[in-house]
Amino acid sequence: MSDRYRVLVADDEEGLRFVLRELLKHEGCDVELAVDGAEALARARAHPYDLYVLDLKMPRVNGMDVLRAIRTLQPGALVVMMTAFGTQKLAIEALQAGAYDYFTKPFEMDELRIILRRALENQALRRKVHTLEEALQDEVAFHRLVGGSEPMRRVYELIQRAAAHDVTILIIGESGVGKELAAEAVHECTPGRKGPFVKVNCAAIPEPLLESELFGHARGAFTGAVADKPGKFEVADGGSILLDEIGEMPLALQVKLLRVLQDKRIERVGETRPRKIDVRILCSTNRDLGQMVEQGAFRKDLYFRINVLPIALPPLRQRMEDLPPLVNHIIRRANARSSKQIAGVAPEALRAMEAYPWPGNVRELENVIHRAIVLTTGEVITLDSLPPALQVFPAAPDAPAAPPAAASASPAEPIQPLAERIGRVVREEEKRLIQQALERTGGHRQETADLLGISRKSLHNKMVRYDLLKFRPAPDEAD
Repeated sequence: MSDRYRVLVADDEEGLRFVLRELLKHEGCDVELAVDGAEALARARAHPYDLYVLDLKMPRVNGMDVLRAIRTLQPGALVVMMTAFGTQKLAIEALQAGAYDYFTKPFEMDELRIILRRALENQALRRKVHTLEEALQDEVAFHRLVGGSEPMRRVYELIQRAAAHDVTILIIGESGVGKELAAEAVHECTPGRKGPFVKVNCAAIPEPLLESELFGHARGAFTGAVADKPGKFEVADGGSILLDEIGEMPLALQVKLLRVLQDKRIERVGETRPRKIDVRILCSTNRDLGQMVEQGAFRKDLYFRINVLPIALPPLRQRMEDLPPLVNHIIRRANARSSKQIAGVAPEALRAMEAYPWPGNVRELENVIHRAIVLTTGEVITLDSLPPALQVFPAAPDAPAAPPAAASASPAEPIQPLAERIGRVVREEEKRLIQQALERTGGHRQETADLLGISRKSLHNKMVRYDLLKFRPAPDEAD
């Protein structure tokens, strides 16, 4: 870790304080000690810490009261509780009160090291999200496009350069990458464009109506044309028009569009009088227009006319460093429209999002976040509120890395696809963690679910999946 973390250890046993201080110093932390709960509270009020390690039973003020006070004083801090053997129920209460994790005394040094490392990694992720969220207000946002990655910065630069020249712009990219937002940014950056930004989805309008929608029609031009109607080109006069999914435009209309690009004039359906327009034409597509030209599905002359300055938007999977600011941006917009206020995303849920390939790009991310906001019962989006495709428990940060496929496979045997290999490793780790939690709680389902941060229903489904129903429910609860 590049930054040091401030940690406060509070316990009335001097020997244990010494062990914890040395262990945390070895992990790169600045450690301070408190002999009881009252001193811990005084230190917490004086200045904040990144991590608190508290004993549950301490003189003067017990650990549970210190925990509740810290959650009020410093909501972003993480608290790990220590408890004596046989008092796991108190530890569960501490988790419900906001503790990050707990360990039982006497403890195994390796287990304690794992818990503390996870807490520090969690705090590192929180810092990263906080830093990106602050940056979102200035350098990582460009008009309504969000992201400070190198691919997006190149897009922003290209938009600014393209906007300075009156040429037709073709915006290309997969569905859901934000082509419409990029077109709107071009419009807003174009000097002297005071007219509206008009959007036309060529794939959403039936072919017989598309010509009238674009160019307008005269009264009596066809059945149902009871009055003159201006088309989208006229509406956009003085501004810009986006022809979205231009690859879906019929060939006959492509000829007429080519004339508009050449002459800057349009003719309404049923009229012969040309009308001069001053419109910036932007086009977008998720299809390979060059390939369509070769197949005869798109006019070659029109393709060269609109492909003067192409802007390619990267898919989300190629700019995953932009995912945290995108998530926070979507949450803020949702909070502004709803009475439900979401504070953020749990680190394990963020890791699951970062591991997902996002075939639907930013649009799919928006749908996932909105779904999670509806399903979550707290202030933080958890792993359990994500769709099943994303509900993969991320591997523990301290888990040993699997050896490379090439090192374990002979040249003759097939190498397992990466996605399958990752999925297998994650499933094995998830099963191990659930087993460990069940053993720690004595098979108590609700306590196990609370410990893992998932719902009891989700726990039951995972126990069925991993053949863990051999862990019988506790006597005082029905399965």
